[in-house]
Amino acid sequence: MAIEIESSELRRITNDFSDAQKVGSGGYGDVYKAVYNGEAIAVKLLHATKGIDDKQFIKELRNHMKVQHPNIVRLVGYCNEETKKYIELPDGTSVFGRHIYKVLCFEYMVGRSLDKRLSGISLGDEWCTHYQIIKGTCEGLCYLHNGCESRILHLDLKPANVLLDKSMKPKIADFGLSRIYTASRSHTKVDSVSGTT
Repeated sequence: MAIEIESSELRRITNDFSDAQKVGSGGYGDVYKAVYNGEAIAVKLLHATKGIDDKQFIKELRNHMKVQHPNIVRLVGYCNEETKKYIELPDGTSVFGRHIYKVLCFEYMVGRSLDKRLSGISLGDEWCTHYQIIKGTCEGLCYLHNGCESRILHLDLKPANVLLDKSMKPKIADFGLSRIYTASRSHTKVDSVSGTT
C-alpha cells in the first residue's frame, strides 16, 4: 500500500530535487531517482504550472492505488502538500511564497523505458526477451481493461510508458490520461483527452 511521504523527506532523498538525481522529464513533471527506506524509487514531481489540479492528481493517485499486477509499476508513496516560505524580494518587500508539492513515488525500474531500450541499446537477439516484453505488456493492459474492479483505459500506452526491470520484465506506467469506467459499460466515447507525456 502506498504511503504519504512528507515534502521535507522527498527534498532530503532527492537532494532538494537536484539535477544530478534527475532521470527523466515529461510534459507534466520531472522524475528523480532516490532511495527511501532502503529501496530505490522514482520520484515524479509534477509541475505546478502545467495545470495539474487536485482532481487530476487524486485521479492518477486513485488509479495507481487500485491496481496491483506484476506488469503494472508499483506505487510506493505520494505527497500532496503546500508549504509557505518567507521571502525577501530585491526591492526590500517581504512575502510568503507558496510551493505546492504534487508527487508520486514508484518502484525504480533499472531497465529504463522501452523507447530508450529500442533506440540505440540492443535488447539482444533473444526472441524470449522480446516475447516476454510483448506478453507482459499485453497482460498488464488486459488487467487494466478486465481485471480491475473498475475498468481503466490507459489512453497513452507507448514505449515511453512501458518500463523494464532488471530482468527485462515490462511494467506499464504513467496513468495521467487514464479513464475509469464501471464494468457495466461496454462502449466508451472519449471526447477530450489530457494527461502526461
